Amino acid sequence: MNNNALPRGIKRILFSRDEISNRIKELAHQIDEDFKDAKEPIILVGVLKGSFIFLSDLSRELTIPHIIDFIAVSSYGKKKTTKSSGSVRMIMDTREDQQNRDVLIVEDILDSGYTLEYINKMFIARGTHSVKNVVLLTKEIKHEADVKLDYLGFSSPDVWAVGYGLDYRERFRTLPYIAELDIDLIHKEEN
Repeated sequence: MNNNALPRGIKRILFSRDEISNRIKELAHQIDEDFKDAKEPIILVGVLKGSFIFLSDLSRELTIPHIIDFIAVSSYGKKKTTKSSGSVRMIMDTREDQQNRDVLIVEDILDSGYTLEYINKMFIARGTHSVKNVVLLTKEIKHEADVKLDYLGFSSPDVWAVGYGLDYRERFRTLPYIAELDIDLIHKEEN
């Protein structure tokens, strides 16, 4: 798709549908290898809402036994900001018991790192066997929280990324690629 055919508010495509698909296959292969000797199915915990497309595609590529669960947390306020508040709030908890289980947290983006840090600590405190993270996108910035990434899809410039689950105030989430949002244009149109 050329940039002239992009929806209004999108500057450019960062990662195409094909690039995402190929990278997810590579990630699934790595995860299959790392968990091939797991005694029980691993629990894939998708962080809602942003991870749902990534989790869906990743889970279909995995060959190891797995269970899917979800968690919803919030670290962004209602203000028009690109910064996390640093305060994480639980909105919806998982249903599966994680005690002595291998948990793979599936997250759409690593920005400040506060959300993933919070979730990791929470699952470790529940007595999991292991907690690992797979993140679709990380920004090429210094993250405020110290979070270890076990599996990473892509590194992105420090721009507002949308599509493939990533959104701006619930818009652009279902684009089949990851794109840079023209945040100045969007803010101008909102005012």
